[in-house]
Amino acid sequence: MDFPVFPAGFVWGTATAAYQIEGAVGEGGRGPSIWDTFSHTPGKTAHGDTGDVACDHFHRYGQDIGLMKDLGVSAYRFSVAWPRIQPDGKGPANVEGLDFYQRLVDELGDAGITPYLTLYHWDLPQALEDAGGWRVRDTAERFGEYAAIVHAALSDRVPMWTTLNEPYCSAFIGYAEGRHAPGAQEGHGALAAAHHLLVGHGLAVQAMRAQQYGDEKFGITLNMNHVRAATDSPQDKAAAVRAELLQNRVFSDPLLAGRWPVAEQEVWSPISDFSFRQDGDLEIVAQPLDFFGVNNYMPQYAKHAPSADTDLTQRVATDIGVWDNPPAELSRTAMGWPTEADGLRRLLTWLAAEYPQLPPVYITENGSAYVDTVDSAGAVDDPERVAYLDTHLRAVRQAIEEGVDVRGYFCWSLMDNFEWGYGYSKRFGLVYVDYETQARIPKSSYHWFHQVITR
Repeated sequence: MDFPVFPAGFVWGTATAAYQIEGAVGEGGRGPSIWDTFSHTPGKTAHGDTGDVACDHFHRYGQDIGLMKDLGVSAYRFSVAWPRIQPDGKGPANVEGLDFYQRLVDELGDAGITPYLTLYHWDLPQALEDAGGWRVRDTAERFGEYAAIVHAALSDRVPMWTTLNEPYCSAFIGYAEGRHAPGAQEGHGALAAAHHLLVGHGLAVQAMRAQQYGDEKFGITLNMNHVRAATDSPQDKAAAVRAELLQNRVFSDPLLAGRWPVAEQEVWSPISDFSFRQDGDLEIVAQPLDFFGVNNYMPQYAKHAPSADTDLTQRVATDIGVWDNPPAELSRTAMGWPTEADGLRRLLTWLAAEYPQLPPVYITENGSAYVDTVDSAGAVDDPERVAYLDTHLRAVRQAIEEGVDVRGYFCWSLMDNFEWGYGYSKRFGLVYVDYETQARIPKSSYHWFHQVITR
């Protein structure tokens, strides 16, 4: 096939998240998470969908590993459900929960697939949320303890450890916009959540390094967009600075440059005094990273949009006077997201230029949702997804040619799953899932990706 050659040793993988696929929410000693509570609250998810069953991966993981092996991936990025390990978010490990991930990791090894483990993909134990959630420092400290438990149990078989997946979503979509669990709409509280997520990351890395088994690598994954001003107007250029702060720099500056973002006081001083910060926090957050995960789906074009709230002290943290206004000619996915593969290349080159000490990068999520249907022959043809993946992989290869140290690519997602607030109405998978029967049907994109990997 006509496709660019990637460097030797480049990692090809696919990704999932615990609450989106596992199901079995009441089995194996698992406690409730904020997503159990949120999805069972009327009006919070499309059609009232929940992750109670999801893809039943808890029982069908062997079949799913078989799909990965046939796909030809060398790596699988998955997340551990914190409430499976500590049902209340603290205390000793739940042995049944650990056993599940022991079996999963062992079968991955038997299939020749390297496990890339993520400790947190949004499913905070509800008991910790009841005590303040990520707004309070105690949750960060509990996260460090949880990380040490999982690492001690699996570090002999798991070489790659990611602390957090997309803290932007946890903090700002969960505590400011309210579209994700726990469904809060706050200013200071959301900024405190962002900070304590970073502190939790640093404490987790410290705890795992203190008991390092061998040559494990430690990193974090951020969802990032390359940000441009929608026009050349001074107002839109200023809006782009604010958008880049919210989307990227809140997390990337302390993690990769050891500094708090310079624009934060100007943007958020009306709603927060940043009193959640303590002396020494920056040193905790800025732990040396062995790798850096990037999740990207779209570019961002920032347009000035004055806040509708005249009382600036009551704004939520994401109300920064910016409206996303991408060019009309860009195509859209089923999520309504604009597609522009060069946005991923621009993001990667921006990262490398902005942060000279950038560690090796992995594209830990990239993919697209479209309306997939099973035809009369029982097949699922998804040419739009193939085109999306093709162009974005070419953009990654171009970034590598321009000097960015990208070591791997994980397609989101292995299979259709519970898409958070959208429930089961959006499909990102390489494999189609019939949620009534739990049948798995590889799509044409699955077969295309297999060709890319094994060409």
